[in-house]
Amino acid sequence: MTVTCLGCGCACDDVEVGVSEGRIESVAPPCPLARAWFGTGQVPDRVLVGGQTASGDQAVAAAAELLAGAAGRALVVLAPDLTAGAQRVAIALADLLRATVDGATSASAAEGIVAAQRRGRAAATLGEIRNRADVLLFWAVDPTDHYPRYPERYAPRGGGRTLISVSVGADRGPVPADLELTLTPDEETGALSVVRATVLGNRVGELPASLQSTAAVGARLLQARYAAIIHDGEPGRESRSPYRTEGLIALAQALNHSTRAALSTLRAGGNRSGAESVLTWQTGYPMAVDFSSGVPRYEPGRRGLDRAARGEFDAVLVAGSAAALSKTAEAALARVPVAVIGPRASESRFQPHVAIDTGVAGIHEPGVGYRMDEVPLPLTPPLSGIRAAAETLGAVLGAVRGRLGR
Repeated sequence: MTVTCLGCGCACDDVEVGVSEGRIESVAPPCPLARAWFGTGQVPDRVLVGGQTASGDQAVAAAAELLAGAAGRALVVLAPDLTAGAQRVAIALADLLRATVDGATSASAAEGIVAAQRRGRAAATLGEIRNRADVLLFWAVDPTDHYPRYPERYAPRGGGRTLISVSVGADRGPVPADLELTLTPDEETGALSVVRATVLGNRVGELPASLQSTAAVGARLLQARYAAIIHDGEPGRESRSPYRTEGLIALAQALNHSTRAALSTLRAGGNRSGAESVLTWQTGYPMAVDFSSGVPRYEPGRRGLDRAARGEFDAVLVAGSAAALSKTAEAALARVPVAVIGPRASESRFQPHVAIDTGVAGIHEPGVGYRMDEVPLPLTPPLSGIRAAAETLGAVLGAVRGRLGR
């Protein structure tokens, strides 16, 4: 059957999955991320309270007791691998608890989101980039590393397209390319300024030797009928400049004075983009939302897991796959009572007070997932699931509401 894969932010919706005797036996095309994402489709089906096996009702009651007791000082984490519907229920829980709600948005992706809020952004769907872009600028990313099918589906070579590859330190662009540029991390901000100045028709004067070839990138972009600037929103091998995304946004905007250009931000999978979209739909903000005053407040400089590490919360609900969180996040969660509701909750690398295993979005659970360009796609699961995340979170929501008398 044909399904949508959430192995990376491409959310390819043409993946053929073969199922036999309740197990996934084949995945085509043979994308390594798709194979890792689907695996055999087998997930644990356990319910634990205090590390001991419990019934579903007992676990729901224990989670409700924990969270209701921390009302006003609770954190809800939207971890990956949930459908948009399940994310919406988790946000409703945060609202009811007057909690802080945050997602698994990486620090580098968050910088890009905040930069776009300051400046605006020239964006496009991946389909528009595939069908219209004749010049592709890959800035410090080779998609084949973490987004294997992006070049094939959205940025194919040939057909008269020009490929420009910019490498910054250890973050390499694709090779071979029609035009290649190699920078050190210290040269990146200056290079972006030179490219933008060239695009705007400004004289750049005498440049240091290391930046003399940079103007050629701007000159080639000006020849495009439609330029796509592609960069990675997730952490790379190199510690990047905090001004990278702002510079790329400004470059795309500058190009739109004389031609058409769009910025394509590559994002990780598991419906992370969906968490930001659903949170924005429900609150107006994509991350770091605080309900403690009774209305949503946006505090992008005070991320939820960072605050958990400082002991600012009495309880945490992780909705989704805790295993997808960073080691730093796990260390923060090890210091506070946690309820985990999501895929492989019982296999969390820290010891949660409550763990309820659920199915995985798009493997066991139907619903909606979001592609990296914020386009929603239907999820058709190839396997029947264990208990559903949205229903389980809904049961906790009802129990918390009863305890709080609302």
